[in-house]
Amino acid sequence: MPPAPPNPDSFRKNHFVLFLNSLNSCGANPEAAKSLSRTGTMNISRLARRVGLAFVLLLAPLSIPGRASHINLPPETPAILDKIYSFDLQGGIEAAKRLQQERPNHPLGYLLEAEAWWWRIWCTSADFKYGMSDARRRPKGEADRDYFELAARALSLAEAQTKQSESAEMQFYAGMAEASSARLYALRAENRNAARSGVRGRDHLLRAKALDADLADANLGLGLYNYYVDTLSGIARVLRFFMGIPGGSKQEGVRLLEQAIAQGILTTNIARFYLALNLHRYDQQYERALNILGPLAEKYPGNPLFQLARGDLYRKLGRKQQAAACYRAASALPVQDGECLRHVQELVRASLAALGAE
Repeated sequence: MPPAPPNPDSFRKNHFVLFLNSLNSCGANPEAAKSLSRTGTMNISRLARRVGLAFVLLLAPLSIPGRASHINLPPETPAILDKIYSFDLQGGIEAAKRLQQERPNHPLGYLLEAEAWWWRIWCTSADFKYGMSDARRRPKGEADRDYFELAARALSLAEAQTKQSESAEMQFYAGMAEASSARLYALRAENRNAARSGVRGRDHLLRAKALDADLADANLGLGLYNYYVDTLSGIARVLRFFMGIPGGSKQEGVRLLEQAIAQGILTTNIARFYLALNLHRYDQQYERALNILGPLAEKYPGNPLFQLARGDLYRKLGRKQQAAACYRAASALPVQDGECLRHVQELVRASLAALGAE
């Protein structure tokens, strides 16, 4: 039998204390926040990962479907994104650097380079637990400095252009840059830094949506907020009081994420990937998650992380042959980065071992 999924109540407590920690870090009444946080039972050092899980979704690899956009993208963007999604991460980094040289004052080149690095970080940080491969923890290291500098550069450029002439596009890029920092802080369990960057990123996204109500890409972050708040429905009133924001519903969150998939310009594919992961993690809706993830894995068969995620869902559905095929497909892919390749092989071995033990 597959291992039991993590306790949903534990996830909810993690999200609750995450919000309390954000309050304490971002100007709310610290004593009230501390008092509430004492009602939680989990280790604070685990909170940062929850921030990252929420805000990583604001800035992961992007996609360019053929539809109208309020975001003006450099023409090189689709090719760079295809490299990242196809897991040609070094090619994506090199192409993003060329974009930076051609457009040094545009934040997107720096964000795209950070994206390519992020997927390497995700790959080398993931482990197999609860029947799925997921990035859960990463030790602090000097190797992450360049990544943080890319995020800071993108934020600086977006904010500078916003000061000259505010636009939804630059507010969106600023939110993506803050989210980029938040997710790595989260993975490194730097909870205060993750909370600060995460809250600032959310503020930028809300401002982008206020400037352009049709900016569907902002629905990714807002949809995740609604989704997570509903898992904390018993304490949503407390959150609203301290943070001055409305409650949410999981149904509305899913609707917004589906809207990002259908109408977004930059977030279509990543909304698909993480909606599938969340339905897997939190709701155990394996068939629905598989239907959402499937088109992405089929479009980019060379991405081992998509193959692993698909295999995990097949396994939960009891389709062992299809699960094994996905795991072996991931193992056979020519991953360029040596450390990432070794880690993929470890994940495949753990996945196949768990499959064989059932």
